[in-house]
Amino acid sequence: MSQKALLRWGGWLVTLFTLAGIGLTLLPYFWMVSSSLKTGSEVFELPIRWLPRLPQWENYPNTLSRGQFPTYFFNSAVVALAVMGGNLLFCSLAGYGLSKFRFPYRETCFRFILSTMMLPLEIVLVPTFLVVRQFGLVNNYGGLIVPLAVDAFGIFLMRQYIKDLPDSLIEAARLDGCSEFGIFWRIILPNCKPALGALALLTFRDNWDQFLWPLIIASKDTLKTFPLGLAQMEGIDSAAYHEIMAAAVIGMIPTALVFLLFQRAFVRGIALSGLKE
Repeated sequence: MSQKALLRWGGWLVTLFTLAGIGLTLLPYFWMVSSSLKTGSEVFELPIRWLPRLPQWENYPNTLSRGQFPTYFFNSAVVALAVMGGNLLFCSLAGYGLSKFRFPYRETCFRFILSTMMLPLEIVLVPTFLVVRQFGLVNNYGGLIVPLAVDAFGIFLMRQYIKDLPDSLIEAARLDGCSEFGIFWRIILPNCKPALGALALLTFRDNWDQFLWPLIIASKDTLKTFPLGLAQMEGIDSAAYHEIMAAAVIGMIPTALVFLLFQRAFVRGIALSGLKE
């Protein structure tokens, strides 16, 4: 077999494996959407019925009428957007300081921040809760937002991106009499849009799906987030999996919209940040 034929067959195999991987990745989402349009009995039919006999669109309004799902949805949106805004501001400020300012033990500080990424959540959960309780932030939005408003990975991502920005831009702004905050606001941030888009998407996704921290910090039903409401629905009415799947589809929509909004910046930001030292 010629080399050209081998390359062609190799290309077909790569395409085949890629399509198989895409199919396996999207299969749970397809099953979730399909189950959300079934009756309760169809979900458990064997052999598996991949498509509903008759789409049950009323599952969606029925799901939203259960409990306080609009409140849970609103709480998740407030927390995810607030945490995303905090990370964009504080992580970019920290990244700017760690990449463009010279001060003693700068690299030590950066490595110490990176070391916190190695700690499992279970190790810092109790100390964080005790600190939040001392500040009186249990059972309010502050407790849900403040501990997550800055993240070590966000600092790392922004520092790596800002580090590659030319120092001549900053020096020129200083010669023109621009303040340090003015340099950050007018020079650094506009040139960091790809990294900011990537950080916004990752932060929103992580905090929209946040389950463990809201479970610990919010005992009031009016402060519960969407994942907590979904878990509560499963506990209260464990047989209504068709409606649980409908709620899961609704909960997936905000993350999908944010991804569509930031997808180009996300890919470019991850690529250009280099994730390198």
